[in-house]
Amino acid sequence: MEVTLFPWLDPLTAPLLFALGMPLSAGDLFGFATGLLCVGLTVRASIWNFPVGIVNGVALGLVFLQTRLFADASLQVLFILLSVHGWWLWANGQGGKPDDPVGRTSPRHHAMLAVAVIATVPVLWWGLTQVKGASPWIDSAITAGSVAAQVLLNQRKLETWAWWIAIDVVSIPLYWSRGLPLIAVLYIVFLLMCVQGWRSWRALPVAA
Repeated sequence: MEVTLFPWLDPLTAPLLFALGMPLSAGDLFGFATGLLCVGLTVRASIWNFPVGIVNGVALGLVFLQTRLFADASLQVLFILLSVHGWWLWANGQGGKPDDPVGRTSPRHHAMLAVAVIATVPVLWWGLTQVKGASPWIDSAITAGSVAAQVLLNQRKLETWAWWIAIDVVSIPLYWSRGLPLIAVLYIVFLLMCVQGWRSWRALPVAA
């Protein structure tokens, strides 16, 4: 039996029930529900995606911490902070209503984000190897890419969906391999919702 990192988190990650032979914990179920709600609200360009995302970040952060996905756990803390910032931006002129305009990301901005992600991955990999984190290269790429995607979401940029789609494609096999089947299924649903989000945001007016 694998020794858990924090025994006080065992009730959150211990199997609560089984579905199709897959163990599901309370953390899986709560993360699944709040994650779906958060992405659904984002697809609708609703400002309420941010508070729901904060709750989701707390739940998933604890699950990832217990399963030794340290970068993903740290990422949830960063997501909480970025969600607070995005909530403030959308409430103060950046957006906030489903029919508010969305912006477009310039090629230069995209290039800067890509360079930042590429430069960050080796640094995260080194840190994760020091703490014996699971799947350090993939975990690092997900972490760096997710931050870039969240920054674009906070700025209400259409291209946030392209980044989230790429992240979901990489995340699905990682979470499945770490014994988090429901989270993996959740990211499959996220992938489909992100495609719909891209289509929905393209129909919104373009910010001047």
